[in-house]
Amino acid sequence: MRLRPDPFIVALVAAALVATFVPVTGDALDVLKNVSLVAIGLLFFLYGTRLSTAETLAGLRSWRLHAAALTTTYVAFPLLGLAAQLLEPDVLTAPLASGVLLLCLVPSTVQSCVVYTRIARGNVAGSVVSASLSNLLGVFLTPALAALLMTADAHVDSSSVLRIVLQLFVPFVAGQLLRPLVGRWMERNDHRLRLYDRASIVLVVFVAFSEGAEADIWETQTVGSVLAVVAVCAVLLAFGFGWSWGLGSLLGFTRPDRIALLFCGSNKSLASGLPIATVLFTGERVALLVLPLMLYHQMQIITGAVLARRLSAAPR
Repeated sequence: MRLRPDPFIVALVAAALVATFVPVTGDALDVLKNVSLVAIGLLFFLYGTRLSTAETLAGLRSWRLHAAALTTTYVAFPLLGLAAQLLEPDVLTAPLASGVLLLCLVPSTVQSCVVYTRIARGNVAGSVVSASLSNLLGVFLTPALAALLMTADAHVDSSSVLRIVLQLFVPFVAGQLLRPLVGRWMERNDHRLRLYDRASIVLVVFVAFSEGAEADIWETQTVGSVLAVVAVCAVLLAFGFGWSWGLGSLLGFTRPDRIALLFCGSNKSLASGLPIATVLFTGERVALLVLPLMLYHQMQIITGAVLARRLSAAPR
């Protein structure tokens, strides 16, 4: 099977490299920061308009699947992220270790979970609801877990909570409320709007890495430290797949439900994680904090495509 490079991943890598070597600084960077804040708010508004409340309520019948997926995302992974902190400073530098923990706190993806579940002939409706619930709850759970477990990095005070509510939750709720009016238009223009989704995430990456380059954060890192975080992300991904598949078997799930859990439990959302990170964390360290999430996202896309095709070809 031949894997084509994902244009989104290529764009993310290009944005990170350009911002590292030719960063935007000064007043121009301040303008870009404000633009990215508006872009994030609109991004979560679009998330709200896409999530069908009726479909979510109907899909809650598969509550065992959703409970297993949410437990994997918000209990098993955070515990593993805490264990990874023991690798500091011998294997991971402090910012990268914190980034690994942040990776373990973000919600699951929606699009890739659903696509891979469909390819593998799994429970597509269940994956839609599980991934959507993960993202909806992630608006609250990810900041709460970061405040609890990342006290040295996250500054979650009353002003931070207000920023989270205004920048993430309010646009999401507004999208839900306006869905009856704009839902059909959104569905007709879904392809164009997904281009906006990706462009806004690329902008967030560019701003984060520009801030990092302006503060010379890469001088504190070595090639060995970056290779180490790549290895740690690979181990985390292997854990996510193995745990999710094994948990589905232990709970007696049908094969379609096990497939849905496999992808919903192991995937981590760059689209939701990066905006949340920019709200929770400030300063030049954001680039290093989100680097593990970017690496993990690329790995899960490649590995997920291979697994989905193999599961599709396997006898039921």
